[in-house]
Amino acid sequence: MAGGGGGAEGEPEFQIAPMIDVLLVLLIFFMSITTTQVLKVDKSIALPLAPDALKKDQARNEAIVNVRWDPVKKKAEYVIDDRVYALEDVSKAIIAAKKLGATKVTHSSNPEFRVVIRGDRDASALSVSLAMNAAAEAGVSDIAFSAVNKD
Repeated sequence: MAGGGGGAEGEPEFQIAPMIDVLLVLLIFFMSITTTQVLKVDKSIALPLAPDALKKDQARNEAIVNVRWDPVKKKAEYVIDDRVYALEDVSKAIIAAKKLGATKVTHSSNPEFRVVIRGDRDASALSVSLAMNAAAEAGVSDIAFSAVNKD
């Protein structure tokens, strides 16, 4: 009679194939999450230098507002999820991101929602301030700024 994976002495045999399958599934899962987070970051923005900048916590749901500075037009562009928005539509995009994040994470309104503003170091203070105002209009009071701690 055929036994199911046991040895001659009744000791269970260690099978590595199922463990490798689970490991590969977890690897693909974490790679897809990391890729999604990296896509929100605009590499064309030169962040301001802040020597005392702290690393952000990853526990909260957030919307990233990239404030690009166009030196030719001397005007800011507001980018959320690879889409350029007019200043009037930034708060609507933040509200949509907040609703989407709330349904994904908690299935209700998420009090832990944050807006991260990634302003170009050449951008005017007014353009970053307008992004902050758009977050306030969207009902978000938790606002963080991205910076680098070394050049």
